[in-house]
Amino acid sequence: MADITFLPTRSGMSHVSLVTDAYSRKIVGHHVHESLRSEDVEQALRKALRDRSGRLPLIHHCDRGIQYCCDSYQELHRRHGIQCSMTDGYDCYQNALAERVNGILRTEFLLVRPGSLEQARTRVDESVEIYNQERPHLALKYKTPDAVHRAFRDEIGVNLFRDQTCGRLRVYSASAASPGSGRSTSST
Repeated sequence: MADITFLPTRSGMSHVSLVTDAYSRKIVGHHVHESLRSEDVEQALRKALRDRSGRLPLIHHCDRGIQYCCDSYQELHRRHGIQCSMTDGYDCYQNALAERVNGILRTEFLLVRPGSLEQARTRVDESVEIYNQERPHLALKYKTPDAVHRAFRDEIGVNLFRDQTCGRLRVYSASAASPGSGRSTSST
């Protein structure tokens, strides 16, 4: 999932482009920039692709912002075999998870206005690291995004759900498309 949010600095307005893995909630790419040019927004996706391990098919979901609809961003999709998914209008609820990540960064981590673009980049880097590696998520059964992402990537599996019918834990392996896909092995 991808989205752009604003980050005011004392020297002007900056923007944060984020690419988040929907399964693990991990921010896998981010870039802080002054303009809303597509070249700046593409940097977050390029970082996510550069740091990617594995070759499972990707679906990139975003709103219909002009930066995501432009030819150069769509060419990145084609070049890397990414399927594009976009909201069918300008309804923020159709990109709710990305909006939630934006809100967490702004309300929990980026509380003090940075003085410059460089300070904003440093603060966002630090915030993303804490968000990914230290902040537990209720939706992940109080695991961190990084722990869930690593478990999925390393094919270890991660216990996120309890089978309500028999009280046994469901271990979702890396071959599962998502926690709710039904592909699992049982363990006690």
